Amino acid sequence: MSAISNTIDIDRRPEEVFAYVTDPTHLPEWQDSAVSAVPMGDLPVHVGSRVVVTRQIGKRRIPTTMEFTEVDAPRSWHIHGVDGPVRPDVRGRIEPLDDGARSRVTLSVDFEGHGLGRALVPLAVKPMLRKEMPRSEEKLKHLLEHSAT
Repeated sequence: MSAISNTIDIDRRPEEVFAYVTDPTHLPEWQDSAVSAVPMGDLPVHVGSRVVVTRQIGKRRIPTTMEFTEVDAPRSWHIHGVDGPVRPDVRGRIEPLDDGARSRVTLSVDFEGHGLGRALVPLAVKPMLRKEMPRSEEKLKHLLEHSAT
């Protein structure tokens, strides 16, 4: 399956955007379906860092353990689900704009389905993400541009 990608420009420096977006404790602030994100170790994240992300999918709360497989501050990161029937694969990229005064953030998300997850990914998960992702990026932009983070 193909990944779902969105890009948004944010009026904050790449270092500030990267620090915020890769801190898992902020995830519920800008992603509607994220109920909680609990790091399994110290912050800031690094390759091998794990986080348990619990999402509200319909009436169910579904936890997934995610592992950072790439961290290249302040340019990119890659985080992959390591358990559960639906395992997200998320890649983020930040490009500096205006000599580093602003940032262009691109998020690309795909899913690996296991067992029942094979049916859920195309029928429920991807359609939900297509609706949520633009709202999440707008929320991220608003939070970063209107806070002292």
